[in-house]
Amino acid sequence: MDTKLKSDIAESAAITELLKRGFRVLKPIGDRLPYDLALDCAGKLLRIQVKSVWLNRKTQSYCVDVRRTKTNRRRMIRDRYAKDDFEFAIIYIDSLNIFYVMPLAAFATYGSTISLIEASKRQRKPKSVEYRENWELLSKGLRSQK
Repeated sequence: MDTKLKSDIAESAAITELLKRGFRVLKPIGDRLPYDLALDCAGKLLRIQVKSVWLNRKTQSYCVDVRRTKTNRRRMIRDRYAKDDFEFAIIYIDSLNIFYVMPLAAFATYGSTISLIEASKRQRKPKSVEYRENWELLSKGLRSQK
């Protein structure tokens, strides 16, 4: 499966989950914006970047790149997101149907990759665990925009 298809699956899954939870979802046309979706709350928008993961078999962790990828005819360019590109990232683990809802402030603290550990045998929980299925963060983000 190529990365564009994985991205489309993650976006579709995120949209479905958001709609089930009662959010009003907007989908921009094209892929030139620094976000994939927006949530509408009384005319205020909360911008969402959707990311899909890959499995690192060596570490048995799910990984996601925290950089944007632009391509032109000759090369691929990776760059960090700016602080005003979006408010939240939704990270989707397709094989487990698990979402992480992470504010940009937390998402941007990672170097280039976030490793998500889903194994239950760890003694210490990773810092990302507070964002696992934490949909309430979006509601709080919408309330703070009013």
